[in-house]
Amino acid sequence: MEIWRSADRLLLQVRDDGQGGASTDSGSGLAGLAERLGSVDGLLVVDSPAGGPTTITAELPWRDR
Repeated sequence: MEIWRSADRLLLQVRDDGQGGASTDSGSGLAGLAERLGSVDGLLVVDSPAGGPTTITAELPWRDR
């Protein structure tokens, strides 16, 4: 897993070497994550071609306390 900050965004990225084919289609766990991130002005990007690998990036707003 990688975590970094870019300007006013926090990014988390996870990669695996599985079979690929992950998606945010309705009913998947990733769809629920995308919905939750969207509710806080975030974004979920899934890159998972058939045959793999899969890369999932979550982007959230950075808020200073």
